[in-house]
Amino acid sequence: MIGFIYKDEAIFIKAKEKLKKKFGKVDFTSVCMDFNYTDYYEPEMGKGLKRRFISFTELIPIQDLYRIKLYTNRLETKFLTARNRQVNIDPGYLNLAKLVLATTKDYAHRIFLRKGIFAEITLSFRGNSFSANEWTYPDYRSKEYIDIFNQIRKLYAS
Repeated sequence: MIGFIYKDEAIFIKAKEKLKKKFGKVDFTSVCMDFNYTDYYEPEMGKGLKRRFISFTELIPIQDLYRIKLYTNRLETKFLTARNRQVNIDPGYLNLAKLVLATTKDYAHRIFLRKGIFAEITLSFRGNSFSANEWTYPDYRSKEYIDIFNQIRKLYAS
């Protein structure tokens, strides 16, 4: 699955199309949501940011997660304007037990994969839903996002 933060819907559509060419058919696209959990991206991307998630029909070998993050980092640079990103693209994978995100930022709870890429178990499936860990970002803790990941998990489980 891939999460996007962006301002311009046209940029999201273009990035999604590039990812479809690379990874195949999309089986889920979330609704467009306001991204107002942090102002971290505003200096670079501006105000009024949006968030969406997609997932793909074709599953990835989890050992390829670092390669996918390197690819999405390169893809972000294709949409630069005046050295600023127009889209943030965060890949991860979801299975029956957890949601794992790839990142370039190292912290105590992240595991090094390869080539400067780390992995984090962002959400864990407990009982009948995903739930946050102590380090989970505020937006990923929200009912709105957890409902999305539960929907994607149902697709994966079927």
